[in-house]
Amino acid sequence: MFWAPEALPSVVPFARASASESAAPTLDLVLADLASGAIRQADDGWHAVLRIDGAQHHLWFREEPQCATSYAVELLLDADFEIRVHAAYRLWRAINGQPPGPPFQPFSAQRRERLRFVLRALDGHSSGASYRAIAEALFGRKRISERVWKTHELRSRTIRLVQAGLELIHGGYRALLRPPSRKD
Repeated sequence: MFWAPEALPSVVPFARASASESAAPTLDLVLADLASGAIRQADDGWHAVLRIDGAQHHLWFREEPQCATSYAVELLLDADFEIRVHAAYRLWRAINGQPPGPPFQPFSAQRRERLRFVLRALDGHSSGASYRAIAEALFGRKRISERVWKTHELRSRTIRLVQAGLELIHGGYRALLRPPSRKD
């Protein structure tokens, strides 16, 4: 999957290094490491996915990337600057043979679990399953009493999970690309 830097702050934008930057010690990006399917041209430039030691790095170039060319990272001083710096630093570490470290603010285990439930509930809903059938698949049949389904907490939870899934489909997935801002 390819994303623009404006949509996904962890995309590292590159530009050819200027003559003065090229004279200084620079890091030449090894484009030969990009598999043929890992780089694509789009209307806004060239998008690439570079895998180094199991870590995936998203790169963006305004112009077609060239081998044996020095590149500089361009980081916008915007609200996502901290995420952009972290992504560039992870890439720099990986290219230099060091462990890249964890991605910026990965989802908590609880958030990942909720997203799994949301996707499973949405899958059931898309297949035409009733809320009760979805709840039984997610939480187990034994947890749902025959007589109290209309007021059961798991009924409400199942409906909320399906609604959250529908929100993701209608553009809410973009919020997953940007971690919530830290409170100062």
